[in-house]
Amino acid sequence: MASPHFIPHTYCYPYCTILPAEATTKNTKIVNYLNFFILFLAKDFFYVIVKLTDQFYKGGYPMSEKIQWIMNTMTASADKHLALLKQEEVQKVRAFHAGFPQYEPTPLVNLPRMAGHLGIRELCIKDESWRFGLNAFKVLGGSYAMSRYIAEELGHPEEPLPYAELTSPELHQKFGQAVFFSATDGNHGRGVAWSARQLGQKAVIFMPKGTTNARLKNIQAEAAEVTIEDMNYDACVRLAAEEAAKVPHGVVIQDTAWKGYEKIPSWIMQGYSTMVDEAVEACSAPPTHVFVQAGVGSLAGAVTGYLANRFSPAPPRIIVVEAEAAACLYRSAAAGDGQPRIVEGDMETIMAGLACGEPNITAWDILRNHADCFLTLDDTTCARGMRMLAAPLKGDAPVTSGESGASTFAALAAILQKEENMALRKALQLDGNSRVLLFSTEGNTDPERYERIVWDGRGK
Repeated sequence: MASPHFIPHTYCYPYCTILPAEATTKNTKIVNYLNFFILFLAKDFFYVIVKLTDQFYKGGYPMSEKIQWIMNTMTASADKHLALLKQEEVQKVRAFHAGFPQYEPTPLVNLPRMAGHLGIRELCIKDESWRFGLNAFKVLGGSYAMSRYIAEELGHPEEPLPYAELTSPELHQKFGQAVFFSATDGNHGRGVAWSARQLGQKAVIFMPKGTTNARLKNIQAEAAEVTIEDMNYDACVRLAAEEAAKVPHGVVIQDTAWKGYEKIPSWIMQGYSTMVDEAVEACSAPPTHVFVQAGVGSLAGAVTGYLANRFSPAPPRIIVVEAEAAACLYRSAAAGDGQPRIVEGDMETIMAGLACGEPNITAWDILRNHADCFLTLDDTTCARGMRMLAAPLKGDAPVTSGESGASTFAALAAILQKEENMALRKALQLDGNSRVLLFSTEGNTDPERYERIVWDGRGK
């Protein structure tokens, strides 16, 4: 079993206090000075204990702000899923998305001054807040999966149907109408609902408890049937599957895979490759490091699979970032046996898009073979990353990045700016020659929360 690393953000020290100045007797003053001396010694003793504990954990002590990390030492599998992201498949996906009237590549934002400040050569961020007017990348997966499903139902299993054909009266006469069921924190469900509306289909969306009203309204605006359920994300996924089975032409369109449900999630992962292909195409040189966020791992698997194929045999270092409250991939990597692990419970975090406790088994297989490092991020560090992107160094462009979108930049900044993260920095070989690519997967999808974090400086 591999040894995870715990990296502290701050240390806590006891306060040293003395009696009020009104205490004027000689005896009282003596007691006062003794108390001060004892507390001073206690402070130093506490500091020593903390430092010793740090050494025990090989670089960390788990406190309020922390990064937990582990390098990938797992034995590789047969790698049977990597072919999903080979270049021939990616070009099919890109051509499909280019057929939408709303399509145009999203910006790749270069932040040269921030890169210099952090001590790396180049920092580029793919800004998905511009994707199809939906403020997030998720629509790429849902739309492509719908196309593949409809094509397969009509006897074309190998190719997606183009947008023009999907929206034609002839297709609707031949295919009819499906009902696409999905569970979501917001972005995936909005993408599914939007795609269904564009293609003349129906969508039913289940959202987990804690979902904000803003995210609910975004999906309602796409004419979908949507409810907030009193259960976590993974339970909503199971509910979507149950309800789809009761409806004629009901289809689960979910970005997580489990045994018996793997084809549609694979299509969704392929759909995400458009974003990665656009980013790499716009880079001035191949990246040396790519940080990618993960909930169930579909995006991380898609990014990793793309890079492993595109840059074989020497792809960039790939770092997978999770919310510490829902770190199913990190736990899986820490176990060291190659088997996925599940996180249960409410998984409370501001990174709503990453609050998923059950790994996509297809994505996990790609990650165990090709990801270099798995790490977790706390909410406070994530919020700081959002503020840094919104208020960059003079001359750099601001990036409006939501809670899940900013997680990778937040991790990068913490690794490069905090001395306690030196071990991780060295393990990843992050230095003045590094070219780093990040994906801001969403904008301010919840404007009120975004303002609280960025404008008011609150943690959530």
